[in-house]
Amino acid sequence: MEISRISDPRTPPGTPAAGCDVVTVPARQGLEAVDILRRGPGDAVGPVLHDDGGDTLGFLVPPGTAAAWDVPGSTCTKTDGRGLPLAPEPPGAGQDWLLPPGEADLATDPAVLREALGEAARMIKAADSCR
Repeated sequence: MEISRISDPRTPPGTPAAGCDVVTVPARQGLEAVDILRRGPGDAVGPVLHDDGGDTLGFLVPPGTAAAWDVPGSTCTKTDGRGLPLAPEPPGAGQDWLLPPGEADLATDPAVLREALGEAARMIKAADSCR
């Protein structure tokens, strides 16, 4: 996830790089959170990555989010200001865009994401308890 726009040959010239951190969550919770965010007012969700195995989703969030991220069951990776290329191609091997740049805001608001992940976790817990 720590790819420099300058050294990444897939990034076309003139493609803006956005400094961002990445919140990684289990796919089930992440997909629920994407649905919650997309049902909300406006464009509340930014670009979202998924791994090829379908095990996790990664939400792009503003830089600095990792320093205060404390949501159980998730991790937030700091990019050290190097940024990710926001090109149509995914930024790393074994990844693809669920919501690609250009179809979403540049980053998901961490407070809004925190609420959506909490709501998603409660929904999953309730659904699993009905089984």
